[in-house]
Amino acid sequence: MTTTTAIKGINVKELTKKILNGDQIFILDVRNTGDFDDWKIEGENVHIINKPYFDLIDSLDPIMDQLPKDQPIYVICAKGGSSEFVAEQIAEAGYDHVYSIEGGMKAWSEYLEPIKIGDLTGGGTIYQFVRIGKGCLSYLVESNAEVAIIDAARIIEPYEQFVSEHNLKLTHLLDTHLHADHISGGRTLAEKVGAEYHLPPKDAEEVTYSYTKLEDGNEIKVGKVLIKVIYSPGHTIGSTSFIVDDQYLLTGDILFIDSIGRPDLAGKAEDWVADLRQTLYDRYKQLADNLIVLPAHYMGINEMNKDGSVSEELGNLYKENHGLNINDENEFRKTVSENLPPQPNAYQEIREMNMGKINPDLEEQREMEIGPNRCAVR
Repeated sequence: MTTTTAIKGINVKELTKKILNGDQIFILDVRNTGDFDDWKIEGENVHIINKPYFDLIDSLDPIMDQLPKDQPIYVICAKGGSSEFVAEQIAEAGYDHVYSIEGGMKAWSEYLEPIKIGDLTGGGTIYQFVRIGKGCLSYLVESNAEVAIIDAARIIEPYEQFVSEHNLKLTHLLDTHLHADHISGGRTLAEKVGAEYHLPPKDAEEVTYSYTKLEDGNEIKVGKVLIKVIYSPGHTIGSTSFIVDDQYLLTGDILFIDSIGRPDLAGKAEDWVADLRQTLYDRYKQLADNLIVLPAHYMGINEMNKDGSVSEELGNLYKENHGLNINDENEFRKTVSENLPPQPNAYQEIREMNMGKINPDLEEQREMEIGPNRCAVR
């Protein structure tokens, strides 16, 4: 067998299915160690090692004792080229099931997996689109053939495909806030299909386009389902949450399953700490405990349910989430304004793009989004 046929390719959709299914996965990541340490593939049964490509050009000796003989080997790099070379060398060394992950971490960053969360009153469904490579979560609410999408990712094709396959009409695109960690696809998709794009006005003072204001107490009707708008500042000054069908609380970047939002991505941590505390300790506290919290991000696989979705009852979060149990205000202020993780890559440029101020090409947009999400305080 020649080296060009000795290895197989696997796309990120297939790999994601295996990870969410709990399969045992062995991955060799051949990116530079710094890039690997910053951001890598994770999963409950994923075992991953790192050895840079340049250390393997002449010989596989540095990793031979770590390669399993009894399970498939998946090799990944940044874009898919270096992984093919290394995978071929492994196959030549006598390993039978060797795969190069097509498109590398760039493709991993862009894949969205739709997962059904639940049914809605009077018919309809809510889906969570998991962007597993970025830890980003977006939502599709469908009722009576109408659709609203909340916090859409830059990659709009999966939403378009879903809407087309189910013979639905997209009527509303909503962003919980002006994002700083990823490029929103909401406005692009709204313009493409003629839907209405909604944004909190306090986050939109510098935007260059028209939009519909999301203001506290508004209600948006999608088919037979109501989406109620709740002003919930703290991550940004305009951060807004949604209660869908009196069952689900979409919290944006304010509240996560195992953490809370950070208030510093616009350089205003000290100004917004009080808003964040009031939202978490007052506004949300007044809501029903049995609301299912659906955040816009997750930090790690420990926050995932068995089906790969990310959700939890609000009442349980008030018992278990450390960020909701800091009684001392000074300690809370310290927690959310000091010793924070690094800010997201290119976060200022991402904000400017989401304002409509800049319009980089597709490759530049991909580079802007490379890396993990960093919107949480733990």
